[in-house]
Amino acid sequence: MPAKGGFLWMNIPVLALLAANVIPLVGVLFLKWSAFYIVLLYWAENLAVGFYNVLKMAFAKVRYPIEHLGKLFLIPFFIVHYGGFTAIHGFFILAIFSKGEQGPPMSGESWPCLLVFVQMLFNIVKHIMLTIPPTVRLGVLSLFASHGVSFVYNYIIKGEYKHANPGKLMGQPYARVVVMHITILAGGFLSMALGSPIALLLVLIVLKTAIDIKFHLREHKKNA
Repeated sequence: MPAKGGFLWMNIPVLALLAANVIPLVGVLFLKWSAFYIVLLYWAENLAVGFYNVLKMAFAKVRYPIEHLGKLFLIPFFIVHYGGFTAIHGFFILAIFSKGEQGPPMSGESWPCLLVFVQMLFNIVKHIMLTIPPTVRLGVLSLFASHGVSFVYNYIIKGEYKHANPGKLMGQPYARVVVMHITILAGGFLSMALGSPIALLLVLIVLKTAIDIKFHLREHKKNA
């Protein structure tokens, strides 16, 4: 068993998380990323959180086959609800940080009923991916990869899926998203007000990474 002080360095998902957060550090130090790019990057991480949460709900072990029918309701409900939450959050970020640029339009006819929230998310993701430079897209992919490592290592290999509850999983991402983005938005506002100084952006990235690690360890300790 590893020494307590060396635990983080023996934890593969934590190493992947730290590696993913190196990219925004490089972006700020060498590629002149602004607060706008940092906030968009961390907003895009919500997509990774939601994507892997859908997989967790789908792979969660059930006692009786009929319980899979419950997933057929919970998973679409989560996609619509979390998708709408994330889309509105994204529109808010664009409205505040994009310096008056026009936001993503609704393309074509609106999708039926509650699927309009998924359409909103699709449009804003498309708009943001066309707005950000390739290096920021690489940062988004690295965050997806980091969450993928955690999903495979903790949820599949270490067997968290055996004890997961789809109903509890449905509400799990919201606490992380709210706490994380109150911190990021506050730091982003201050950074933009001061002209995106490098020192403040570095503090924001380090703070976000520390919160990430805390949430990660607490979640998987609880699941264990």
